[in-house]
Amino acid sequence: MTDSSATRPPGSAPPSPGDDAPGTTAPGTTAPGTAADAAWAGLLAGGTDPVPGPGAELVERYGPLVAHRGPLVLAQLGQSLDGFIASRTGHAEFVTGPEDREHLHRLRALVDAVVVGVGTVVADDCRLTVRAVPGPHPTRVVLDPSARAPLTSAVLTDGAAPTLWVVGEQADAPPAPGPHVAVLRVPVGEHGLAPRAVLEALARRGLRRVLVEGGGRTVSGFLAAGTLDRLYLTTAPLLIGDGVPGIRFPGADHLSGALRAPVRRFVLGDDLCTELTFRA
Repeated sequence: MTDSSATRPPGSAPPSPGDDAPGTTAPGTTAPGTAADAAWAGLLAGGTDPVPGPGAELVERYGPLVAHRGPLVLAQLGQSLDGFIASRTGHAEFVTGPEDREHLHRLRALVDAVVVGVGTVVADDCRLTVRAVPGPHPTRVVLDPSARAPLTSAVLTDGAAPTLWVVGEQADAPPAPGPHVAVLRVPVGEHGLAPRAVLEALARRGLRRVLVEGGGRTVSGFLAAGTLDRLYLTTAPLLIGDGVPGIRFPGADHLSGALRAPVRRFVLGDDLCTELTFRA
């Protein structure tokens, strides 16, 4: 699939897809020219009015994100029924189905920045662009305290979207490997780059709508720090048995202290996506 969508200026409202070349439609996703596409175009343009027919589900699912004003921090993970995001060897293509991947690309199109840990870049060589649906590419943010990301990785070389390489203040980072890459230094604490410090640094650059995409350790860190407004956790009907865990954080000794939040659930093909809203 090609990276054909334009990038959005930081902090600006989602533009209409008529201003951008549409992304490639992935297998199993909505075909062009449908009522759902018209509803999605309206969401990208900032509209949240209810629509009839097939587009109603998209407006219901993503309308609250479009209508939200001010900073917004989302996170998304796809995992097996037993809570793993990859096999023990790190193989993760694919835990969830194409409908969930389309959902992920819609989330990318609605934010200013998408954040991943360096482990995800090393394991997946991800592009972090919007390809399955029309929409602008977000700024890509790689959290890499020791500056170990491969200089040949897609996010550092393809020029498809602006990329922030976030490294520790004392990291021995090479010069930015491309004109689309900026090196951003953030203090490193006991547990790596502090989520709040990262979000503050992004906000200073006008990146206030943020999607934390992976991996499990990075999403768990932002969750444990209390920085997430919403978490999308998609569960696929498979059992991995042993592998790379998804959500993990210091839990409570008693279930009365377990983390709870209002939820909505969406069926995505064979998968089930649970949206937890910690702050509306």
